[in-house]
Amino acid sequence: MEEKRVFPFIATATFNLEGFVKRELLSLGFADAKAEQGGVRFSGTLEDAFRAALRLACADRVLLLMAEGVCTSFEDLYQLAFRAPWQHLIPRDGAVPVTGHCARSRLMSVRDCQSIVKKAVADKLSAQYRLVRLPENGSRYKVDVSLHRDLARLTVDLCGDALNRRGYRTWNGEAPLRETLAAAMVRFSGWDCSLPLVDLTCGTGTLLVEAAFLQSGRAPGLTRPFDVEKWQKADAKTLSRIRAEAKTAFDPEKIRGISGSDISEEALRLARQHIRQAGLENRVTVSNRDLRAVTLPSPAVFLSNPPYGERMSDRAACEKLYREYRPLLLRNPGSALTVITNHSGFERVASLRADRRIRLYNGRLECELLHFPPISSKE
Repeated sequence: MEEKRVFPFIATATFNLEGFVKRELLSLGFADAKAEQGGVRFSGTLEDAFRAALRLACADRVLLLMAEGVCTSFEDLYQLAFRAPWQHLIPRDGAVPVTGHCARSRLMSVRDCQSIVKKAVADKLSAQYRLVRLPENGSRYKVDVSLHRDLARLTVDLCGDALNRRGYRTWNGEAPLRETLAAAMVRFSGWDCSLPLVDLTCGTGTLLVEAAFLQSGRAPGLTRPFDVEKWQKADAKTLSRIRAEAKTAFDPEKIRGISGSDISEEALRLARQHIRQAGLENRVTVSNRDLRAVTLPSPAVFLSNPPYGERMSDRAACEKLYREYRPLLLRNPGSALTVITNHSGFERVASLRADRRIRLYNGRLECELLHFPPISSKE
């Protein structure tokens, strides 16, 4: 039996979420996982990478790294691309679309970089398979050429759609929280799945669904397809087994104590729809309730993605809401709170002090994840 080829991979991640992705990869058994700006490197077979893509909750994509090197001319780029072992991955009928982006590089024409890489890949494969022209009528192998400060990186995307596309969310509402960021927020809260988890401003339910996935052992990509599943070099039987194992690992009976509330009936309607589409109906509950009315019989982990008040007309209303978080913690002794906000004065307005924080981006908005520990009535 032919020994499986080991490739280098990169699990890409949004700014400051690289550490979350590294911890996920280590927990999946990828001992060589190494975080860097924009992602985490690891190695394995195509089947290993599929398992990672299926189970990673905080990563954006899983990419196979084909080549990397300094390129200061188009000839350098062509040679880098031509030397890459495309024949180890792409069959004679593989479709090879090429995307690209450049930043602070001497090679600033994205279109030219794409064309050069496309030519190099075609030349290499044509020579390998003794073809005059590649048919490109088979499975897709989406190549990306990325240049940053003259460092060129050539990758092939295993995923197709980005990993945040879990398949359960069909409408975003007014202030969507990307699934990967929601998953990181649940983990940042320190929730160990034993205490109740309550999303105080649940919107369309993304935080609740991601928390339920974590608690039940559900692979985030369980119900969506991946490009690698159509690749000739990937073992279809092994991929099928990996997906079946992920399905078996999902235990909805473990889901307990996850609930959310909001004052918007439209948002709650969408939240119930997303919960149902995620296969979590009757296991995660939402209700129309103002956070000022939230009083629980035992400690809980509170999450909140409150309105940001980007417009000056909304800012006062938002700050009025922020002032309710301290009374909430006082009414619920032993409970902790995790908030994502772009309000630079959130702690001052809320009269709370975070013990942990991470700066990151929610879309294009620079935000902070803030964790507030339990407080007592004496504070």
